[in-house]
Order: sequence, then structure tokens, then C-alpha cells
Amino acid sequence: MTSTRTALVIGGGIAGPVAAMALRKAGIDATVFEAYAQTADGVGGALSIAPNGQLALDVIDAGEIVRAVGVPMRGMVMQSWTGKVLGEFGSADSGPLADLPDMQLVWRGDLYAALYAEAARRGIRIEHGRRLVGLTETADGVTARFADGTTATADILIGADGIRSAVRGLIDPAAPSPRYAGLLGFGAQVAATGLPSTQDKMHMVFGKRAFFGYQVSDDGDGGWFVNLPHKEPMSRTEAMRVPNDEWLRRLAAQFTEDRVPAREMIGRTRPEDLVITGGLEDIPHVPVWHRGRVCLIGDAAHPTSPSSGQGASLAVESGVELARCLRDLPYDQAFAAYEGQRRARVERVIAMAARTNSDKAAGPVARVIRDLVMPVAMKMMKPEKMAWQFAYRIDWDAPVRPELVAAA
Repeated sequence: MTSTRTALVIGGGIAGPVAAMALRKAGIDATVFEAYAQTADGVGGALSIAPNGQLALDVIDAGEIVRAVGVPMRGMVMQSWTGKVLGEFGSADSGPLADLPDMQLVWRGDLYAALYAEAARRGIRIEHGRRLVGLTETADGVTARFADGTTATADILIGADGIRSAVRGLIDPAAPSPRYAGLLGFGAQVAATGLPSTQDKMHMVFGKRAFFGYQVSDDGDGGWFVNLPHKEPMSRTEAMRVPNDEWLRRLAAQFTEDRVPAREMIGRTRPEDLVITGGLEDIPHVPVWHRGRVCLIGDAAHPTSPSSGQGASLAVESGVELARCLRDLPYDQAFAAYEGQRRARVERVIAMAARTNSDKAAGPVARVIRDLVMPVAMKMMKPEKMAWQFAYRIDWDAPVRPELVAAA
């Protein structure tokens, strides 16, 4: 049985509120501290919540919250710039993936608002304008120091503050910096696309000059995203200095030769609706996940690029798994058991996403090879080969035993 009763959660995005809800289920009172003074309503592009992420949310009775704001994504169609289908996969009728929930396409702003509201409904405090600047540990707890001069103390502290985690830097000043993937991210929701429904399928297009993804609902509304190869890194702040209408012009120009509806959807996008996410980044290996009474989750511990389609889902898994470990073990053993359960899995996903990024930014020769090889590879892909990723289930009721720490 744990002696942990209170927790500070740094970061009020996706991982933070989920971790706080999971900790409450484990009998630990958690308060969330967010650096920004305001909520992040409407901020962020499209992302997917994979079946494994929904299963983890179901453990804390929050899965329906995501399904209420999402659009089912029952398949993915991979295409070349010519419109040729390179491969397709989707929900399985049998085997280990047959009973899984459909992947959900959500907009980050909607997901954030839904999780924030649910955490508040459950009585979890989320305090804004609290930018972490320092940590102090004692034998009895850990104290967070914030830029506004205030402090907060609890038994443990959890860093859920993203790829540029302040917590990660405090527990490991030598921690690696984010790695740029060579791609910039853009997206938008579009009403009345004028295109036929994609039948709950996301189309992924390896264009001649950029990568384009789109999905159209039965009512004609839809959404798209572009991963634009760009040699030099560009942060979201830097990218937003370019006017939105200029970005739309540049993006449309990338698909002039492509026989897919990229130009049509981009052309129907209002400049004020363009979402700019900046450079795609990851960190292949974060050496230190925990130190003393402090532990990392989500992108603070295992940041994968958006190309994985798993970033939010892995963050949810980690928040729930960490809470389960803390329920059953002293914090130091719990942190070690959590890392032992998670590290190999998340780093495998990060590596897969890095290979996908390379395909998206392929040059002329590599593009031809990719388009020849991918149909063969897709035909050989069996649903059971993806079970490790999508069918991951957290057994909340299973006790976490001390011997698992040694095994880790």
C-alpha cells in the first residue's frame, strides 16, 4: 500500500488532467498547475486517439468524453501523388483488434476543453499562471516554486509539461533537446468541402512535394493537415509571423501536380481557420524519467512526433499506469516500476514515427522506391502485427508487486 497521498501535476494540457483523474482513482489528491494564464480553448490541430488511448481512458471512466467530441476513423487509405492507392487498413472483423473501439479523429482544442471540464467536474483544482522555476525536496515532500513567487508542496511531483518540459530540465540538466523532423505542420477544419464523404476513412497522401491528410464526413464537412518539408527548423511562433493567407498560398502551391483534392480543400479554407503547429519534433530517448520524488509522463518523458498518431494516447496510458503503480508501491518503487513497464513500448513508437517522417520528406528517388515497396508491405501487414500497439490494455485491478521493480 502506498504512503503517497498528495501530488503536484505540472502541465494542464492533455496529460495533466488525465493523470490527476487517474491519481484520484488511486486515492491520491492531485492539483494541476499550468504556466499559461488562460485556458487553451481552440488551440491545436487535429490528432487521433487510438484504441489503446481510449481503453486507458475507459479505466478512469473518461473514454466516452473523447468519443463525444471525436469523429470515428475506421480506416486509413494510403495514396501516392497520382491518387493511386498504395495500401489500406482499418478496423478488423476478427482477431486481436476486432473488439477495439474505433480510432477517433479529434481537434486538440475540443479534447482539451472536454478533459478540462471533466477534471473540474470531479473536483480537481487546475491553477493557471503558475510557471515552474524550481524544485526543493525534503525527506517529507517536494516543493514547487513558481515564477509569481508562490510555492506548493506535496508528497510527489509529476511533470506533464510537454516536449520542452521544465520539470525534465530540473531533474536532469543534461537532458537532450527536441529533434526536428524536417517537417512543418498545418491543418484546418473546412465546412462544406464540396467533396464526397470518405466513409469514416482518413486519406493519407504522399504528395510530390508535401504530405497531405484529409477526411470528409457524410455531411460534407471535413478537415485536412499538411506536413511540409522544410530544411530549417521553425517554431510555431516563428511560423505564425507569416500571414495565414500567405501560408495557404504556399501550401496550395505544393500540390499543383498532385491528383488529389489537396488544392480544393486548402482553397476552401478561411485564413482565420488555419492552424499552425510549427516544426514536428521528437526525442528518441529521454535518459532520466524520475529522480527523487519527481517523475515525468507524456511528452515530458517520451515525446513522439505527430506522425505516430499515438502521442496523446501514450500520454494517457502513462498517466494511468503511473497512478496504478503509485497506488500499490512507495513512490520510489512506483516510479521505477512505471518506467520499466513503459520505456520499451513508447520508444518503439517514437522510432516508428521517425521512419514515417522520413517517408513524408522523401526525395524523388526515394519517393519512387517507397511507392513501389509500400503496396507490397501493406499487403503483408496482418492485423495481429499491430496488436502490440492498438490492443494494449491496462489491468487496473492487477496489483503492482515489488518484484516487478527488480524485473524492470
